Amino acid sequence: MSKEPSLNIGQWTVGIALFMVLCTMNSAGYRYGASDQAFYLPVVLRHLDASLFPRDRALIDAQGRLTLYDDLVAALARVTPLSLPHLFFALYLCTLAVLFVAALRIGAHWYRARWAPLALAAALTLRHAIAKTGANTLEGYFHPRQLAFAIALMALSMFLLRRDGRAALLLVIAAALHPTATAWFVVWLGVAVWVARPRWRRAILAVAGAGILIVTWIVVQGPLAGRLVKMDGAWLAVIADKDYLFPLSWPFNVWLTNLITIPIIVLGWRARRRAGALVERETALVVGALGLLVLFLCWLPFNAAHVALAIQLQVSRLFWLLDLLATIYLVGMLADGTARRAAVAALVLALASAARGAYICFVQFPDRPIVALDLQHRDWRDAMAWARQTPTSSGWLADPFHATRYGSSVRAAGQRDVFLEQLKDTALAMYDRDVAMRVADRERALTSVAWDSPDGARALGRRYDLDYLLVEHPIDLPLAHQAGSIFIYRLR
Repeated sequence: MSKEPSLNIGQWTVGIALFMVLCTMNSAGYRYGASDQAFYLPVVLRHLDASLFPRDRALIDAQGRLTLYDDLVAALARVTPLSLPHLFFALYLCTLAVLFVAALRIGAHWYRARWAPLALAAALTLRHAIAKTGANTLEGYFHPRQLAFAIALMALSMFLLRRDGRAALLLVIAAALHPTATAWFVVWLGVAVWVARPRWRRAILAVAGAGILIVTWIVVQGPLAGRLVKMDGAWLAVIADKDYLFPLSWPFNVWLTNLITIPIIVLGWRARRRAGALVERETALVVGALGLLVLFLCWLPFNAAHVALAIQLQVSRLFWLLDLLATIYLVGMLADGTARRAAVAALVLALASAARGAYICFVQFPDRPIVALDLQHRDWRDAMAWARQTPTSSGWLADPFHATRYGSSVRAAGQRDVFLEQLKDTALAMYDRDVAMRVADRERALTSVAWDSPDGARALGRRYDLDYLLVEHPIDLPLAHQAGSIFIYRLR
């Protein structure tokens, strides 16, 4: 077993800072309000101001009511002097710091070579997608799923150190932030504890039994009641383009990409066993990982039957955990040996991450700053600042793909209800059929008229009680505000 690298405060600071920079560069920079924050930010904003989003409340609540993340962040916003952009950035940095410390703790227990834990940390900066699951190993913005993953990874390190009580507490904290991301860690470590603690098996069965009763109540009469229904054709049509929800439609290369982690884990474990390098509880973790695969296979028929809860749980994201364990073994193959070999591996991985991050930031996205605490599209930023001065009850009509075009949605940036935000609204539609029917109705409405023409915009405005139209070209409607190339028109 190796020891954590003996670092003083200055070296820890440099290490964490370098880790954060590499993670951020490999994520194409930090962006406030981007991607999934189009959902998560409005939920927090509504806690801070109950008058916001009166029209879109049902859509926002479709997922928002399932977690405590929004309550916790809103509470932080009330007690700290930080603005929301700075608070989200601070939470992003906190996520990366926890991830770095967890990586070093796991590596210190797992590897024999002194600098191998740093090689593992360097490997974790190499952001990549978990194929067809809708999840990435890193995000270029604060995401509660990422923080929950980092905290659960710290729980895994506590499990390796036989501090099971602390591991359980950390999993509870992670579950409050993102229940589904944490659930797969609970299964993984639950099976691992069963293997590692034979004397606890009666107690584990009792706890598991109680857990099953609680889950049954949650699904039958509690917060998830009504989700055992089968999704009908109309509901499925709204989420049909979310192919990460339906594993049986994955092409062969996606199955290969996700399942290749299993032979890597098994072969890595066998090689370490032959070398006498297995650490305490390592075998238990491998058995737990195989338990995750069994869970996935048991879940597939329910997903294929289009049971709503089975689709909403997105169990395929457990491949993220298998990817992590495979990474730990691959890093061991590269770095675990002499101290010199480990140091060289850590340096090579860090340089590879730096080169890849530099390419992403300076070649692939040369106009994107590494850290952006505000909206980068100047005209959109000005338009959204004006939108925030309008009545909170106002309804807005815009290009349904405006969040992709400008980097943030009307809800996240302008704090106002918007007719349709195509990517996120269809994703939220999987949680509630009524929301899905609302999205389908609005998709049809946008195709039935030219929404960005005077007649089409007026027709939609009358039908859906909308107040403002946002377009990039002048049309014959009363102009309310212009921000460079963006025109905002009154619809009544």
